[in-house]
Amino acid sequence: MNIIPLLVKEFEQEAATTRKMLALVPTDKFDWKPHPKSMSIKQLTVHLAEIPSWPAMMFATDGLDFASSPYQPKQAENADGLLKLLEESIQASLDAFGKAKEEDLLPIWTLRNGEHILAEMTKYEAIRHSFSQTTHHRAQFGVFLRLLNIPIPGSYGPSADEMGM
Repeated sequence: MNIIPLLVKEFEQEAATTRKMLALVPTDKFDWKPHPKSMSIKQLTVHLAEIPSWPAMMFATDGLDFASSPYQPKQAENADGLLKLLEESIQASLDAFGKAKEEDLLPIWTLRNGEHILAEMTKYEAIRHSFSQTTHHRAQFGVFLRLLNIPIPGSYGPSADEMGM
């Protein structure tokens, strides 16, 4: 069985759903957050737009060390900027998938903060983890939209809004 085409298919399906969600970002609410401990809409959606670039980074590296490479989010000032960032992220990983071989999924990829290891997994597992991160943060954003009374598109079938509920 060839895993890379299956990963690409899933990646593209998740990208399509993320695209629908990011198109709804209310720019006038960029700084809004439902709770003081929550990310703002801008922080959350920029993160969502960047996550699809992770497989490209995972293929190209043996890990990420937050101590030597602190996270610096990209900038987007509106939904169009978020969608542009998303498309760049998607394309970077599609290019990486296109060059990858099955054996490229096997090396260990390590997430750390200096000497503290946060996660150690194969590149396959790390890529799948990035897909889960997209799903997690997209659901989080769905709650933000719901709290702002913005109709939510379906992710894995029709949403309550699409069903007229």
